[in-house]
Amino acid sequence: MILEMKVPSPGESIKEVEIATWLVKDGDYVEKDQAIAEVDSDKATLELPAEASGIITLKAEEGDAVAVGAVVCLIDTDAAKPAGGVESQKSESPKEEAPKVEEKKPEAKVEAPKAAPAPTSYASGTPSPAAKKILDEKNIQPTDVTGTGKAGRITKEDAVNATPSMGTPTGGNRGSERTKLSMLRRKVAERLVAAKNETAMLTTFNEVNMTPINLIRNEYKDAFKAKHGGLGLGYMSFFTKAVTRALKLFPDVNSMIDGNEKISYDFCDISVAVSGPKGLMVPVVRSAENLTFRGVEAEIKRLAIRARDGQITVDDMTGGTFTISNGGVFGSMLSTPIINPPQSGILGMHNIIERPIAVNGQVEIHPMMYVALSYDHRIIDGRESVGFLVAVKEGLENPAELLMDNNPMKALEL
Repeated sequence: MILEMKVPSPGESIKEVEIATWLVKDGDYVEKDQAIAEVDSDKATLELPAEASGIITLKAEEGDAVAVGAVVCLIDTDAAKPAGGVESQKSESPKEEAPKVEEKKPEAKVEAPKAAPAPTSYASGTPSPAAKKILDEKNIQPTDVTGTGKAGRITKEDAVNATPSMGTPTGGNRGSERTKLSMLRRKVAERLVAAKNETAMLTTFNEVNMTPINLIRNEYKDAFKAKHGGLGLGYMSFFTKAVTRALKLFPDVNSMIDGNEKISYDFCDISVAVSGPKGLMVPVVRSAENLTFRGVEAEIKRLAIRARDGQITVDDMTGGTFTISNGGVFGSMLSTPIINPPQSGILGMHNIIERPIAVNGQVEIHPMMYVALSYDHRIIDGRESVGFLVAVKEGLENPAELLMDNNPMKALEL
């Protein structure tokens, strides 16, 4: 029996996928549920499992865009498994080599006879006083200039016309490579351009003194890790809790535009940008306002592992009412993050650097972080955007009171 394997639908809005990589060869014996290909959609890279055991015949090439429901391979379920589990291979007829075409050497050009070089003397290559001054100002060596004066002397005109040598590339690798962008990368590029062109995006900035968070982390991180099975107490849980608090205070930041209507949400689904082998992924922490510090850290860790292992799904990245992007882990000091449409706001975190600041009239050194809020000005006014970012700053600089109800041990479930 010949089984036709068709492309399953990765999501409701996805109409086609791209064959990123075949994990098997034409004529291989495959087992049921064995991963036979990786396919790119406009939202994620997914594995395609074999629906039955048998000999496979591929019907699409790597890089082909195929519609959802199209046949991509055939599986002969009546074929016997090769003895010893050795994959069957099709014999290939030897390919005829194309006849070599001898390259014609370019005919030597007949050059016009060059004028005999002027006889050298003590004056050859020696600049006149005026020429020497000009060459010194240009930082050009006399040996790099050909003199046209009497007996080869470098004249003032030679110095004026002389230009510094920019050097000629020699040696080293100067090759280039052209590769096709994956469907996921093309879709990301399309969405980023759309976000720039279709929203009234604006960015506001502030800075956060990270000392209060560092004091809490230094005091409780070991107990937190021991109590919660090795789970680390990172910065993301503090930022997520500060963001959900600020979203409740400024609900317009937690809203979206749909045509001529505004959609407001009474929950906070926080999209968290994480880096995976296929590029940037933005999975969603659902109902983050109801999660504890441990709950946020556990969920972010789970999603990050799935992204790292290539197991992230479309459902993991669908939705989200607000995004947090942490460019600081890569060393970014300051940036203007791009909105993740159809959301209306994104918070950019950056690296932490010790800087001198004024505290109660005294100069002190503290670990400081710049934060940036990019927002859609069509739905969020300056008052809401600035107020939201100030509320985030307040929560981060006073976490014990505003995020932990003055009881860090209870908030951390210790």
